[in-house]
Amino acid sequence: MKNKKPNAELVWKQLEDQLVPRLGLSLIDRTVYAHLLRHSRLEGKLRLRFSIRWLARNIRLSSGPVRQAVRRLVAHGALRLVQRSKTGHVVEVRLPEEIRPEKQNDIENRTGGEDEAGTGAAINIEEADFLQNTTLRKAIHARERGQCFYCMRRTSTAVQCLDHVVPRVLSGCNSYRNLVSSCIECNSQKGEKPADDFLRRLYREGHLNAAELAARLRALEALASGKLRPPLAAVAKPAAK
Repeated sequence: MKNKKPNAELVWKQLEDQLVPRLGLSLIDRTVYAHLLRHSRLEGKLRLRFSIRWLARNIRLSSGPVRQAVRRLVAHGALRLVQRSKTGHVVEVRLPEEIRPEKQNDIENRTGGEDEAGTGAAINIEEADFLQNTTLRKAIHARERGQCFYCMRRTSTAVQCLDHVVPRVLSGCNSYRNLVSSCIECNSQKGEKPADDFLRRLYREGHLNAAELAARLRALEALASGKLRPPLAAVAKPAAK
């Protein structure tokens, strides 16, 4: 992507006429994306550093919905998260024409067709990107059985997200060994903290008891060693007859 000012009129037409309906962006998603786009690519800047508080204040919304919208935009590929820290986020904002359809992204992540993404019959699980593929993301959530990996509370799809045990800014990968299903609150509070330190914090704050803390620490070890393999068959689509 070249670092130059695009045609703002064309970009806005692509946003409203193509991107919003294709990705099914909500009003908040569209507002967040448009604001970040205006302060980055439309000013000739590829990357933008911002805080959720700054963004929420500028578009006059509360921080919670804005933070969730940013996460959805990252999942859609509209934003590429470069860095996340206590001081804020650094993202690359993609133009509408640079955002590939999710189905296309899924196809490119496969090498063996529907069975690979669905059942794991042909997939190399150790090399698969579990963040960019919709079916593989669902497999991570299925592995945790509707619970946050950290606080163990039940989670609905509205508050579920994927968290990197080793943060991406610390070279954490998108392997099933490094991704867990978590609630939005734990994902936000953990940030760049080591996962074991964050679990001990949850214990100190009374969110976990001693037995649960010990179990979570063992789960961390099992995750890193590859013992917590996601159930790919559980999220497979029924085979065509």
